[in-house]
This record gives sequence, C-alpha cells and structure tokens, in this order.
Amino acid sequence: MNNVDMLRNGFKELDIDINEEKLSRLLEFKDILLEWNEKINLTSITDEEEIFIKHFMDSATCLSTGLIKSGDKIIDIGTGAGFPGLVLKILKEDVNMTLLDSLNKRIIYLKEATDKLALDKVELIHGRAEEYGAKKGYREEFDIAVSRAVAPLNVLLEYCMPFVKLGGYFICQKGPSYQEELQDGRKAMEILGGELDKVEEHLLPFSDIRHYIIIIKKVRNTPTKYPRKPGKPSSNPLK
Repeated sequence: MNNVDMLRNGFKELDIDINEEKLSRLLEFKDILLEWNEKINLTSITDEEEIFIKHFMDSATCLSTGLIKSGDKIIDIGTGAGFPGLVLKILKEDVNMTLLDSLNKRIIYLKEATDKLALDKVELIHGRAEEYGAKKGYREEFDIAVSRAVAPLNVLLEYCMPFVKLGGYFICQKGPSYQEELQDGRKAMEILGGELDKVEEHLLPFSDIRHYIIIIKKVRNTPTKYPRKPGKPSSNPLK
C-alpha cells in the first residue's frame, strides 16, 4: 500500500469523508509545508508517512467528535504550521476558519498555503490570544476553539475560552499526560466558564500512537478580566 492509499484508508478508519479533491489538496498542503519548512522551522516531522499520520490524521480526529458542523465559526489558537485548523478546513470546507499565531512568518506561510489551495472563508491573524480574546468581534464569537500542543491545559484554557460563545466548545488535543493536565486545569476551567464534557481517546491509524481530545463546553460567560495581559497566563497560570 502506498502512502496516498494509507492516507485514504486512515480517514476511512476515522470515519471521515474524503473525496479525491480533498485528498489532492492535502497532498499539495504537504508539499507546501515541506517547501516552507526549509525556510522557517515549522515541523520536525518531514517523512511523508509520518506527516500523514502525526499531522493530518491527528488533526482530523477533531472531526470525529461530531461537534464541528457546517457553517461553524472555528478558531485555531497557536495554529503553527496549520494544525489542526488548516486540515479541518480542507476536510470540511464549509466552516469559517480563523487561524491565529503569534509569529508573522508563519502567517505569511499560511497565507501562501490558503491561496495555493484556493480556500475561502479563512481569516489569518498575526497576534496573541490574550489580546484578541478581549477584542470585540472575537470575544465569545466562535462556536468552536481548537488547539494542539501549544501549552499546558491550565494556560490554554485562558487563551481559548474567551473566544468561545455560550454553548460552544473548546476542543483540546493532548498526549498521554492529559489526566494530570486535566486535574491541574479544573480550577481554570471553572473560573473561565467551562465544564468538562468528555475525553475521547483516539488510536491514530497505522500507528500505536494514542492521543486524547478533551472537550470542554462553555456554560457561563468568561469574566471580563480574562484573558489577562500577554505573558501572564503562562507565567502565572490559574490554579
């Protein structure tokens, strides 16, 4: 089985619809990622098979939650190389995707990627979550916030929850230490208006890698004093 068949079958295993157009866009995205990775540091994973499993299939598990609906407003906080946000946009084209990153050169790369992939309804923001989470037009405006491998959960909650509207969800992708992070993040969750909905475990196809998705529902408005000033959530996490 070649890598393209592996990718196709991997999505099937995750119960995610993939047609030839989406597949072709993902392959092009992989080429853009590798080309830009030679100019700026985007990923340490450069083997095609590993990109498909550890970046593409892993990002796609957010769709397996069944929470992402057509027309949803989604924000990917600290998107980096575009994971999970850009993969989700390719797989579910009818969502409105906002990709936020604090590094402008990553935003320039993402701009080229979205242009080449002919994706619309994508907003790219060079900025910090602490600033945009307090801004009108962004605060409590999104159905879903997603984030992957950006910070410990108690820090991430302060970055992400202010963006989520009442009744919306924060979908957080974590590794095996998620239980400890969940324990440390309970206070922050409560303060910021969140409630644990569930934790899903996903075995990534064609690997022995187990990843976890922590799903947090927004049940109360986030108090206006959060997020705190840039740098504060990471230097002094809510406990």
